[in-house]
Amino acid sequence: MNKHHESTGPADEQQITLRGPAELADALPYLMGFHPNDSVVMVALHGGRGRFGGRLRLGIPQSPQEWPSTAEQLAECLVKGSERRGERPDAIVIFLCQDPADGETPGQVMERLRPLGQRLRTACGALDVPVLEALCISDGRYWSYCCPDPRCCPAEGNPLSLPGTSVMAAAATYAGIQVRGSLREMEARLTPLKTPSVADQPQALDAAGAALVPRILDEQGRKEVARETLVLARALMKRLREAPTTAPSAADVQDDSLISHDEAAAVILGLQDRETRDKAAEWMEGPEAESALRLWRALSRRCVGPYGEHAAAPLTLTGWVSWSTGDEPGARVALGLALQADPEYTFAQLLHQACNQGLDPETLRRCLRGERSSRAGRSSHRPERSAAPRAVRPPAVRRKRAHTGSVRPGTAIARRRARESRADGRGGTKGGRQP
Repeated sequence: MNKHHESTGPADEQQITLRGPAELADALPYLMGFHPNDSVVMVALHGGRGRFGGRLRLGIPQSPQEWPSTAEQLAECLVKGSERRGERPDAIVIFLCQDPADGETPGQVMERLRPLGQRLRTACGALDVPVLEALCISDGRYWSYCCPDPRCCPAEGNPLSLPGTSVMAAAATYAGIQVRGSLREMEARLTPLKTPSVADQPQALDAAGAALVPRILDEQGRKEVARETLVLARALMKRLREAPTTAPSAADVQDDSLISHDEAAAVILGLQDRETRDKAAEWMEGPEAESALRLWRALSRRCVGPYGEHAAAPLTLTGWVSWSTGDEPGARVALGLALQADPEYTFAQLLHQACNQGLDPETLRRCLRGERSSRAGRSSHRPERSAAPRAVRPPAVRRKRAHTGSVRPGTAIARRRARESRADGRGGTKGGRQP
């Protein structure tokens, strides 16, 4: 068995030493904050003791033809991202996590994913960063792609430790770190509802679009729609906050029942305007944050049928509030789903990159606080300047993927928002929803 000494600490004062594939496999949920399903996870290691650094996760591409390009992109993303933070990785650990399909055994999953594991190892090696360990985790068992010794890494794999019994679990419990269930469970809280109760939601969204788009195309009407959207959103937040406390397992169901189809449709359509969404993003801390997070999650679940792309706005707000309040795993999941809904959604791109690079959200929080204060000051002295109308994007239209470049995300977000404030009054994006 390959011997490793990876040091990590839930707190700066505490460090844990993980030795070998078994302890690495058991540590994965605590490194990510959830159990990754159907995922490639790569973790950078630094220094002679293998201190954990940057990490990234991507869903395993279904087509093996995509594996070579995916491996190269992931390796470059992790290495270059670490370099931008000033510390090139000394090694990388790879995890391939996937449960068996119908009629498939865990061992067959391991063999099927072996070429992907090899592609990832080769891609990292091409960047002069060795892969210290590559593990496949499936149905409660793990295999090492790096260890050839059948005495410690048998062909049938090894069982994972029982939940809560590993050295990492003990350290995480001591530090107050929790695993938030599986990735699949976290995504289910944010994906479109499939219950009969939302059968009429698409019609409500159609009606809201027919009523709001003509008004948004009018300069004065756009301002009125923005005001109405924020007023309604605040009213819904108050309703959610004042609802009787319920069990966590039933909280989302209760929230869904407290918001009507028409109310959800009006806020979803209103948030497609960039400036309205940015004002809603100011509810990111203090007593507003919890009820805002519940509202954005509920609205994400209401983007059903042909309106799936409209979920980019509430999903991005979900990710932003999660990140702002210290829930980085939840933020990554929400922002990843936002980019699935609309790969070109600029705000989600920047937030996702910033969160993954471990930047401090306080930079953006300060910017949002400043804009709120400035707006309050302007309104007390003179009417707010009007901006040119922007159209709501039809649900069927898709856009090409955008590239964010190598600008530091925290700085890029603040700079972008400053430019948008100075540009108030210029024309909107061509016939589309706001980024």
